[in-house]
Amino acid sequence: MESIGVLMACPMSTYLEQELSKRFNLFKFWNFPQKDAFFKEHALSIRAVVGNATAGADSAFIDALPSLEIVSSYSVGLDKIDLGKCKEKGIRVTNTPDVLTDDVADLAIGLILTTLRGICACDRYVRAGLWKTKGDFKLTTKFTGKTVGIIGLGRIGLAIAKRAEAFSCPITYYSRTEKPDLKYKYYPSVVELASNCDILIVACPLTAETRHIVNREVIDALGPKGLLINIGRGPHVDEAELVSALVEGRLGGAGLDVYENEPEVPEKLFGLDNVVLLPHVGSGTVETRNAMADLVVGNLEAHFSKKPLLTPVV
Repeated sequence: MESIGVLMACPMSTYLEQELSKRFNLFKFWNFPQKDAFFKEHALSIRAVVGNATAGADSAFIDALPSLEIVSSYSVGLDKIDLGKCKEKGIRVTNTPDVLTDDVADLAIGLILTTLRGICACDRYVRAGLWKTKGDFKLTTKFTGKTVGIIGLGRIGLAIAKRAEAFSCPITYYSRTEKPDLKYKYYPSVVELASNCDILIVACPLTAETRHIVNREVIDALGPKGLLINIGRGPHVDEAELVSALVEGRLGGAGLDVYENEPEVPEKLFGLDNVVLLPHVGSGTVETRNAMADLVVGNLEAHFSKKPLLTPVV
């Protein structure tokens, strides 16, 4: 397989780069500043693309690679891949589900605890010497027993629900269809869900329908005591409305791992102690990222060996 051209869309993982280089003729797209010249010289030899949550394969990218057979995503999300175009051209698509579920669910709970209990602010308080000079830190908010509302009850949403249940939290949810086999309370709209929970967690895939699924109406329904957690994708939330609600005190707090225009983060959030900001690290552990890389490589090996794909999407 050493002669098969594989294009890595952006830097992702040193381990993944090494594993791909061992097996394929790897091209690192970021090393070619003259993109048109790159396509002119190498387009015919590229049979696979490896993308992630930042860079994938849009329509123009796919059209520029006439020999493309498969797009293997180093991510569970598929919003950076033109799935319709791939189906139309018979290009296979894979992603990395399941292996990152636990890490993302763990992080969601971590964001809840960190935001409600003011853990980051407490840390800054101690480091600044304020405990000695100003005394005890202000009281914070309890997590145990709070009603948790989850937008999207797929693998990750269910894993979050299971963890929140350990904190004696009633679980409610919104999804495209009700899941009658679950004991959790279903609401037919996100506004109703937000109106009836203390903590709203975004855990659904990003599609045209879910873009800005959390808008001003939802934020106002969650209210000045409510907490928003986003471990999905940045565009799930109308960021401008979120910022204004937090600054104006119409929303109680937010724990964010994703943003609309990463790596750009609204500076107005930097000074707010009721907001915890992470740099899109939901699956960011050594163990999980290596497992994701193995899945990417395994899917490519399966495809070029004419074996069934491990995690087919298209």
